[in-house]
Amino acid sequence: MNALESVAPPRAARHHPFRSLGSVLLILLAALLSLLSVVAVWANSIVQDTDRYVATVAPLASDPDVQKAITNRVTDAVLAQVDVDALVKQLTDAAAQKGVPPRVAELLNDLDGPIESGLKRLVSGSVERVVSSSAFETVWVNANRRAHSALDKALTGQADSTVRLENNEVVIDLGPIVADVKNRLVDAGFSPAARIPAVHTDFVVFASEDVGKVKTYVRVLEILGGWLPVIALLIAAVGVYVAFNRRHALIGAALAVFVAMLVLGIGLTVARDVYLDHLPPGTSQAAAGSVYDALVKFLRAGVRALAAVALFTAAGAFLAGPSRVAVLTRTGCRRSIGGLRDVATSAGLRLGAVGWFVHRFKRWIGAAILVIAAVVLFTWSYPTTAVVVWTAVITLLGFAVREFLDAPSAPPADSQTEAAAQ
Repeated sequence: MNALESVAPPRAARHHPFRSLGSVLLILLAALLSLLSVVAVWANSIVQDTDRYVATVAPLASDPDVQKAITNRVTDAVLAQVDVDALVKQLTDAAAQKGVPPRVAELLNDLDGPIESGLKRLVSGSVERVVSSSAFETVWVNANRRAHSALDKALTGQADSTVRLENNEVVIDLGPIVADVKNRLVDAGFSPAARIPAVHTDFVVFASEDVGKVKTYVRVLEILGGWLPVIALLIAAVGVYVAFNRRHALIGAALAVFVAMLVLGIGLTVARDVYLDHLPPGTSQAAAGSVYDALVKFLRAGVRALAAVALFTAAGAFLAGPSRVAVLTRTGCRRSIGGLRDVATSAGLRLGAVGWFVHRFKRWIGAAILVIAAVVLFTWSYPTTAVVVWTAVITLLGFAVREFLDAPSAPPADSQTEAAAQ
């Protein structure tokens, strides 16, 4: 009886349902927090990182839809300061002084429409030349760099003279552009433009009835931006640790994060359509769409980068498992690298102490490679998909080099001497 008990197979560990449930809940919570983390880091960068903000809005200076919207806005602002009726009256008075026939004087009184149309073409042409010039791009970038702190105030509900929150709109004053157009009109010979006063007209960067809520959310995410990624990572680690099959849990956590990024990406696309459908009347939807795309450009990049990290993590955990595909993949790679090492050895390469060291500490070297890759990705300011892919490639090359140097030869002579002495 004792003999039979001694050879009986050990009982499999019983899965505690609450432990499994806790692991699942922690992984789902980590996936949700990873979604919020990407948004928080993006919001934090837009609000606090001036260079990041400038890099976000700088392309708008050369965007055709934004240029057209600014051109129309400045043109209307300039024309509103020009009294066409007064110009026609000056023309008729000058004609009367020169003694023109009454019939001609009557025709001059009907020139309001043609003069206004020609004046609009003149002003619009001048504005287009200003807005489409390389000098405007420089002015745009410099103005936005100076206005960054004001944007921070706008998103947190504080007023500012350059960027402010009015009627649920974040607006930028185009007064300097109007002044530049005024000088160009005067230089072109349109002397009445000299009487145009200082005009402060606004270009709407963002408009929504929910701006009050948005600024609250941005403020909260700004505060949590530096901590949410760490919290999400720790919760995911705990969820994997308490699971019975940690490798499966790691794959599940990675896929959950990937799904969260997929949902966020779809949400950004849907939010764009909803935002454009609720714009105030008269707002250029094309320009508003370009502004929205510019503002979320780096957010989309962060979503793609984290999704790529999740997929690489899931793939790595799967290939480390006992499945037939994983075993065949590992065996094929190991044999290929081993064959290359044998060819190099037959050609005279001697790994010696290096090969012995790598063979003895192979697991630790692999762990170090993974830790370095994780540190690179986690400390990179704004990792892109390209950064993630290249990190994965370099990590795989590191494992390939480790496998190539893994030569289980005799230890170095010094080690043999020490062993003999003992």
